[in-house]
Amino acid sequence: MKNHIYNFLLLVSLVFALQSCEVQDDNKVPEDIAINNFVWKGLNLYYLWQSDVANLADDRFANQSDLNTFLYGFPQPENLFQQLLNKPRSLYPNPGEAIDRFSVIFSDYNQLEGILSGTTENNGADFALYFKDASQTSVFGVVRYILPNSDAALKDVQRGAIFYAINGTALTKENYNALLNNDSYTMNFADYDSGNITPNGQSVSLTKSVISENPVYLTSVINSGAHKIGYLMYNGFYPNYESQLNAAFSNLKSQGITELVLDLRYNSGGSVATATRLASLITGQFTNQIFAKEQWNAKLEDYYNSTNPSTLLNFFTNKLGNNETLSSLNLNKVYILTTKSSASASELVINGLKPYINVVQIGDVTTGKNVGSVTLYDSPSFSKTGSSTKHRYAMQPIVLKIVNKVGFGDYINGLEPTIELKEDFGNLGVLGDTDEPLLNAAINTIVGSGRPLVQKRIRNFDALQDNSTIARLKSEMYVDSKPFRQ
Repeated sequence: MKNHIYNFLLLVSLVFALQSCEVQDDNKVPEDIAINNFVWKGLNLYYLWQSDVANLADDRFANQSDLNTFLYGFPQPENLFQQLLNKPRSLYPNPGEAIDRFSVIFSDYNQLEGILSGTTENNGADFALYFKDASQTSVFGVVRYILPNSDAALKDVQRGAIFYAINGTALTKENYNALLNNDSYTMNFADYDSGNITPNGQSVSLTKSVISENPVYLTSVINSGAHKIGYLMYNGFYPNYESQLNAAFSNLKSQGITELVLDLRYNSGGSVATATRLASLITGQFTNQIFAKEQWNAKLEDYYNSTNPSTLLNFFTNKLGNNETLSSLNLNKVYILTTKSSASASELVINGLKPYINVVQIGDVTTGKNVGSVTLYDSPSFSKTGSSTKHRYAMQPIVLKIVNKVGFGDYINGLEPTIELKEDFGNLGVLGDTDEPLLNAAINTIVGSGRPLVQKRIRNFDALQDNSTIARLKSEMYVDSKPFRQ
């Protein structure tokens, strides 16, 4: 118990030492700007681009009184948060303008924690949205998979279903968010007619409920000649489901698979620690070697480089977070399926494995999210312990860039596939079926049919959003603790 108290006090003292001492007197913060004070001080200490935002500079305010005057200029914490970010998407919406595309703030940390653990209000129909044409005004959606025991599963909604309207109102760039955020709505379906989205008069009404998604969606073993190919579709790096992930690998290992196809096409991210353990499950021969390196802002980097540099390193492991032994496959090659929805921790697995084994990426270029976040609460240490009882605000700001063993992490435009094969909305196939186009391409590559993969010409649609980005934090890559934790 004494050690816990000592570590907590050390944590608090380190937080104070690394921030500007003139603006640390929280006793002089009026209650009506307490949340704003938390937002500024959290970003001042942790934000990756702190040195690029003039209003976050350590010497920006002479004292707490000066800071208070500034904070009173923002009636809503959300407005202050956006103004303190480095070119956020909300203020720089045009393609290529934004630098910070991912930092978010929540007024209720219970919602934030649920999303990070895979628990959301959901009707079970995972989908992506696309623009119908070059005008980028009209929008349509494509259902990608269905969550078990959800309303969509009960209503027999199928993968590949296309919807063009909600409650009879055609989807547009301006209205899709409001329409799809409702707890209940009716999807109006259309046919995919040689690339044309043609309403067909069919519809289904769906209702959201609280669903905890097991990200281990599909596993199977495919026998093809001398090859025993393991297939695993994994849809989110949720720490609460690591034992299920380990069990899936144990099952594949017990069946003597010779190759692994890892399907991350709809996996938009999650825990860095879980990504490290997945990479360790695929391999197993690199325990205690560097998987990834974290790069924080200048003052945190300086502190840790002078005290404990290994704190910012992620190592291959042979254990889960609960100390369960990994059922590693010891592979020297892996086949990974991707789309433009493959993001953050999915990209980390690909990039982190490349210096060690042969990674054959099949599908489309990934999102390009090489940065991660951490949850900050309104407490002296920014941890949940001791957080304010007067509100439930919490932030999930970008705090780090992540690179692999050799220092590569510059893939903001996405990771290019080894074999390019975009999904065809007219022929999505059945997930896990050997005839499903992306899995079939992986199988043909493994068995070495000798025939090059040639994709027929399909109409390409510009992506708008998918379930993960609409739900915000589902597309997050995050670390589970602050760098000061001892």
